[in-house]
Amino acid sequence: MTDEFIEGVVTENRGAVFDVIVDGRVVQCTLRGRLKKGKQRDASPIAAGDRVELTMLEASRGIVERVLARECDLSRAAAGSVPLRQTIAANVEQAVIVFAAAEPRADLFLLDRFLVVATTGGLELVICVNKCDLVEREALREQFGLYRDIGYCVLFTSAVTGEGLDDLRGALKDRRSVICGPSGVGKSSLLNALAPGLALRTAEVGPVTHKGRHTTRWARLVPLPFGGSVADTPGLRQLGFCEVSPEQVAAAFPDLLPHLGRCRFNDCSHRTEPGCALQEAASAGEIDQRRLRSFLQMGGR
Repeated sequence: MTDEFIEGVVTENRGAVFDVIVDGRVVQCTLRGRLKKGKQRDASPIAAGDRVELTMLEASRGIVERVLARECDLSRAAAGSVPLRQTIAANVEQAVIVFAAAEPRADLFLLDRFLVVATTGGLELVICVNKCDLVEREALREQFGLYRDIGYCVLFTSAVTGEGLDDLRGALKDRRSVICGPSGVGKSSLLNALAPGLALRTAEVGPVTHKGRHTTRWARLVPLPFGGSVADTPGLRQLGFCEVSPEQVAAAFPDLLPHLGRCRFNDCSHRTEPGCALQEAASAGEIDQRRLRSFLQMGGR
């Protein structure tokens, strides 16, 4: 870092303006012109969690001069006809992927996509099933037990009753995390229950569509009173991949890995070929049929 630049951490990207924490105070920043060229590849070249160097204009305003190298991130393909990378959060250690037990109903194919994106970004994983007060325990085990059997950390929580909040607090304590998932699953409600002083906005699920409503517009990095920080992110109904290889897809399917490479044909598509190890394992009940469909839908091989 040069003498005239000051280092800070981006806490919120609001489009053209970025909140940056510098020595404990919030500085509102814009981008130096040359950084805007990064939008040719990225929907935004700066995300919550980025470490940046800036020039101060006055006590509470500055210009971001440079984005420092990221350790890891959570990114997806931005919506639109031109393929652009959208970084949701940068320099986090783990992704807490939140889905609801009900209202809205969990889309496990979308959950698998979150696992691929987070694994590709080099993040540790926690699956958090919220709104457990709405569903019988046996139904929860039937729907999400597979992920725990595979080896993922799965937490069952309720922001209403307080169930599982101690486990979630323990998972977040002293870690740099991003909390992500679809709209309406209760991400902000969970954080408010853990740290009421955050006062994050929340909303109910729509009574007609039964889909979540967006209340978090921008990813926002917030400190936790029990140690660590978390990036609260907008709900995502779609999760497009950005430069994800078949090998990276496979890495998010540890239940399928023992059977990969054991097919009769090297170029097996794992659909109709004879001697397909994956199809044989699925028929024998050794792997889950739906997980195999998910794997194939995402281009795994």
